[in-house]
Amino acid sequence: MGQERNTGIEIGLYTLGDICVDPTTGQTVSAGQRIKEIMAAATLADEAGLDVFGVGEHHRLDYATSSVPVVLSAIAQKTKRIKLTSTTTVLSTVDPVRLFEDFATLDLLSDGRAEIMAGRGAFIESFPLFGYDINDYDALFSENIELFLKLNENERITWEGNFRSSLKNAEIAPRPLQNQIPVWVGVGGTPQSAARAGRLGVGMALAILGGDPVRFKPLVELYRNAGTAAGHDLEKLKVGVTGHGYISKTTQQAKDEFYPYYSNYWYSVNLQRGMTGEKISKSDFEYMTGPDTALFVGSPQQIVEKILRQHELFGHQRFMAQIDIGGIPFKKIAEGIELLATEVAPIVRRETSK
Repeated sequence: MGQERNTGIEIGLYTLGDICVDPTTGQTVSAGQRIKEIMAAATLADEAGLDVFGVGEHHRLDYATSSVPVVLSAIAQKTKRIKLTSTTTVLSTVDPVRLFEDFATLDLLSDGRAEIMAGRGAFIESFPLFGYDINDYDALFSENIELFLKLNENERITWEGNFRSSLKNAEIAPRPLQNQIPVWVGVGGTPQSAARAGRLGVGMALAILGGDPVRFKPLVELYRNAGTAAGHDLEKLKVGVTGHGYISKTTQQAKDEFYPYYSNYWYSVNLQRGMTGEKISKSDFEYMTGPDTALFVGSPQQIVEKILRQHELFGHQRFMAQIDIGGIPFKKIAEGIELLATEVAPIVRRETSK
């Protein structure tokens, strides 16, 4: 098992901890229950041999996970091997020193399993909450990622920037168990973000939530070109793909079961963004889940084919699915984890290790 885990691409799960009404029962779980279910999902994923588990950050009442390092630290005590990452940390509105200390502590608690995926954030509620100006959206991210990477390399640091107090020979403690905490940047589709991830020499995690994945191929090429031009080793320029998924015994069963939750999820997200509209129609959903799209919904065989098609396009090193959206009950999430680990992962690992 151990040897099989390390060949081919890494396969994992991530959650944003959304709290939605279950459209089939009208029930809503509490934030406490949602966090307990996330911990249970991570434990199942670890026991089933998946490679990585991610928890995302939001600061709203309809999400349960605002304090990601705390949740991951709790998961660390219940798991043995699975890597633990943020998906994503909103780096523009967090102090990089505090962030480094939190994840270095997680790394020590987990025996070297901590990672960070950083992003600018699709939601902006953290800016007023923590006293940042939304007009500094990109400048904050640029400064904070560069500072974080320096903290990752040095026990003591002298540094000066525009958004936080300067550091003069400051001790940065504790140090992680790993030589450095692995860092990825989440990229939603902008060329500037892909090029920046390459220049920095960090991993790039693509959020591919729908449509034809071929449109992301130029971003991967841009990332690798920018990385090698900046002097980084191509072997170290890792690409990850993240996306929504739902697995069942047959593709039709997966579509029938997932449709009410997926439609519910996007209706909720659009409401949060101040947009109102119709729920996704059955015919639109049928198109969105087609064999050539990036939505990972179907039988294990269908999911394998979609992952392998994307691997042909990108040659990526990691795939992570979000399978718990829109109020899906935990029983269904657990079944999905089992199918991903036992019927999808072995084939994908074998095919991508050739």
